[in-house]
Amino acid sequence: MPKGKKQLDNTILDIAAALKLSPATISRALNDGVYVKAETKKKVLDMAQKLGYRRNLMASSLRSNKTNTIGLIVPRISMFFHAEVITTIQNELHKVGYNLIICQSNDSLQLEKELANTMFSSRVDGVIAACTLQTEDFSHFDIFVSNNIPVVFYDRVPTKPYNATIIKGDDFRGGYLATQHLLELGCKRIAHISGPLISNLYIDRSMGYKKALAEHNLPINEDLIFYQELTHENARKAMEKMFERPIKPDAVFASNDLSAIAVLEFAREHNIAVPEDLKIVGYSNDVRTEIIRPSITTIEQFPVLMGIEVVEELMKKLNDKTSESETTEQEEVIIKSVQLIRRMST
Repeated sequence: MPKGKKQLDNTILDIAAALKLSPATISRALNDGVYVKAETKKKVLDMAQKLGYRRNLMASSLRSNKTNTIGLIVPRISMFFHAEVITTIQNELHKVGYNLIICQSNDSLQLEKELANTMFSSRVDGVIAACTLQTEDFSHFDIFVSNNIPVVFYDRVPTKPYNATIIKGDDFRGGYLATQHLLELGCKRIAHISGPLISNLYIDRSMGYKKALAEHNLPINEDLIFYQELTHENARKAMEKMFERPIKPDAVFASNDLSAIAVLEFAREHNIAVPEDLKIVGYSNDVRTEIIRPSITTIEQFPVLMGIEVVEELMKKLNDKTSESETTEQEEVIIKSVQLIRRMST
């Protein structure tokens, strides 16, 4: 190695000179070529490590037009459901030789748009996204579709036709199961703490709630329905409003477990017996719902199965040899099953 040359500058040519082999042989050995002897591969790898050689992934990707990297945009990494999905996606992608770039939008539409542009500039081979609660226009993902880069939306997905793979939970059935369970237990005044009706999640869960009430010939009481950002504080405010009124609810179906936990806390502080005087159902099967007392009935979304399906569908698209000119207005929508998990709150 020339005097004063930094190790990080070493190239295939330096390894070739050190071992008195051709650059082509070095390249094949570094890429685990089948026509290179195992002994030669070991010598090359040992020398590469000794010289501090680092493969230029950017140059390799430019030659192959492939980075073996997938971009993932999620609302918040800290959310239980998404944390489980992310872990599964990363593990499944690793098995098939792909790396994952994880970005969180913090539920900001503007940041989501910026992240989409960053993903495209980073030359990702595919994009996985669970969008913000404000995302109605998905055109910032058009740049991927028009460049034949596959997009898979999961959980929070477009509500209108879009040329991407869509994988979502059966949120209509989840809302129906939660409400039907409370009705079967004799509840008549079931409150519903919902998220904003821009998102497919809360549109579908609310529709399931209303369908169950209709089947039992119960009216929709708008005073018992709250469309709001699903925070701990907002759930508490909703409970305060409900319990200030003369006629109080006998059950609450909350569209996420964080809100359900806040409902339980409010009940404790106001000496409302759960489940005797108030029954509670949450959504997502957050681990906290099982360890809190009383444990909270919830809807299981099976995030691990969701993550596996996301990767399987993305790999199908990446391996698909369909012509770029062959596009459709709407690709397949895959709906994943949900399940009621009954615990002590009902």
